[in-house]
Amino acid sequence: MANVIIIAKLLPVSPETDLNKIKSNAQTELEKEGAKNIAFEEKPVAFGLKALFVKFNFPEEKGTDVVESLLSKIKDVSSVSIEDYRRAFG
Repeated sequence: MANVIIIAKLLPVSPETDLNKIKSNAQTELEKEGAKNIAFEEKPVAFGLKALFVKFNFPEEKGTDVVESLLSKIKDVSSVSIEDYRRAFG
């Protein structure tokens, strides 16, 4: 089966939220579902709030619904959106 590269945007519930805990939980949950090469990037949004972007390689047959559902269940995550979805070659 093919793999895809997904970039998901996670918004925390407040600017005081510990993004390291979200990163740790996201990495653990994604790895359970078969994600590989997981990388994180923080970007400022507004008023001290930072969005967490998660980029990873994922089995195509599982789809984005699994990813959104999985990441939205993480404590202190208010919303999840898929920002980019591309088939990986090679």
